[in-house]
Amino acid sequence: MLKTPKDYNYDKLVDSLSRLDYKIAANDAIQYRVFTNDGFKLIDLASSGTGTFRNDLDVIVESDGNIKMPLLQRFSVVGLTIIQAEKLMEEKYSEFYVKPYVTLKVINKRVIVFPGNSGQARVIGLVNNNTTVMEAIASAGGIPEDGKAFKVKLIRNNADPLQKPYVYLMDLSKIDGITLANSKVQANDIIYVEPRYRPFRTLATEITPLVTLLTSALILLQFYRLR
Repeated sequence: MLKTPKDYNYDKLVDSLSRLDYKIAANDAIQYRVFTNDGFKLIDLASSGTGTFRNDLDVIVESDGNIKMPLLQRFSVVGLTIIQAEKLMEEKYSEFYVKPYVTLKVINKRVIVFPGNSGQARVIGLVNNNTTVMEAIASAGGIPEDGKAFKVKLIRNNADPLQKPYVYLMDLSKIDGITLANSKVQANDIIYVEPRYRPFRTLATEITPLVTLLTSALILLQFYRLR
């Protein structure tokens, strides 16, 4: 799966990818806090009336890129970094509070990693905002013996859904590949380590059930002959 033809024109993996901060995407769950006076006092935005003070709230980025927050209604955050989104929220809350201070984090960031083993794909939750390709692979258990470390693909959705996704090729078999592996992953990235094709092992796996079945049949046949 996810194979590319020999003459495939991979996208250029530039150094700026290692400096690219995580960008908010649709379906991200954002947890945020709002303070006033440059962080002096935490604001209760829940207003539940139960007497319980909420120090954080969660919102989901809708499919159109908008979020809905108390007082601010709906506005778009998709494509913004965490810092940019915090700054935007501070500007909007300045209409209601003195020197608002906002902190937020995405609590359901994830990427899909195919480490090179058949049937060993994993969905990896990202704890850090700026997780690298190497960290994501390590979280999935690393590249196994059956994986081609010299052929690792980073597949990223295109902002235009009508266009093909970006596909970057990395060679992590050499120390020089560390620079490439420091590229920051984004929401819903796919990291695909191409597995090694082992024809003899594959053949053995496929014919083993047939050999077992044939052996069982011969044993039964021999048993009936002896009766």
